[in-house]
Amino acid sequence: MYMFVEQAMNGLQYSALLFLLSAGLTLIFGIMNVVNLAHGSFYMVGAFCAASAVAITGSFTVAIIAAVFSAGVYGLIVEKLIISRLYHRDHLDQVLATLGVIFFTNALVTLVFGRSPPFVDIPPLLSGSVQILPGLNYPIMRLAFIGAGVLVAIGLWFLISRTRVGMLVRAGADDAEIVDALGINIRRLFLLVFGLGALLGGFAGVMGAPLLAIEIGMGEKILITTLVVIVVGGVGSVRGALVGSLLVGLVDSFGRAYIPIWMSQILPPEYSDSVSSSLVSASIYILMAIVLLVKPRGLVPAQR
Repeated sequence: MYMFVEQAMNGLQYSALLFLLSAGLTLIFGIMNVVNLAHGSFYMVGAFCAASAVAITGSFTVAIIAAVFSAGVYGLIVEKLIISRLYHRDHLDQVLATLGVIFFTNALVTLVFGRSPPFVDIPPLLSGSVQILPGLNYPIMRLAFIGAGVLVAIGLWFLISRTRVGMLVRAGADDAEIVDALGINIRRLFLLVFGLGALLGGFAGVMGAPLLAIEIGMGEKILITTLVVIVVGGVGSVRGALVGSLLVGLVDSFGRAYIPIWMSQILPPEYSDSVSSSLVSASIYILMAIVLLVKPRGLVPAQR
């Protein structure tokens, strides 16, 4: 039972990371109809700026502000200079352009921060562990990550469902031309949405910095999994991003824990290791294939 609970908590922490990334990406695609492969670059920018802020000030709070601000500003610059020219282009042009942004951002981060990967210590306030069951302690930093994901999910729900900005966002997703004709500055709305998505990516970077390796190209590694989350949940749906994040995070966590055990009981030792490692790597893609067979538009598709 302890192993099950621990892996469930690890899965929730990974789900929180995936949700912070997939929510921003699905907002951009669902509302602006832009395939933004460079979304992982905002995650990387946030992580590197957080590491630099911690090295200079020693404050994790300053690191959060620096990561969110820098990723948000960089997202606004990218939208203004590049993405705004792609709204009426096909998805292939968007993929090629944002792929170029990935290469440019990797080179820019290398130029500014250097090639040596920085390291971020867990802040003293979040260090240590707490007892969640008798005899089972869990790191406070990972619990804080889960809490941050819950708060962001609640905040996005409130923003989209209960505010005027959210009303305009939902209307823009349905018919941007009509919203523009009614006197709403649709370009400013798109800029706001893109900046919000970049900001969420930067926040994911600073929260993951003490737990994950910070390196050039880290955004591309997590981007593939983020795209799987969006496909599983439903393209363009924030609720789908939440459901997909939970499923993918838990399947990945439980798969890493239990698949090697199951394979060792079924197969001879000379085969079990290779088969289990392959199944662990493919588990989330198997999940995606099953979901697409049952519900081709995802589990919680965007409503139109």
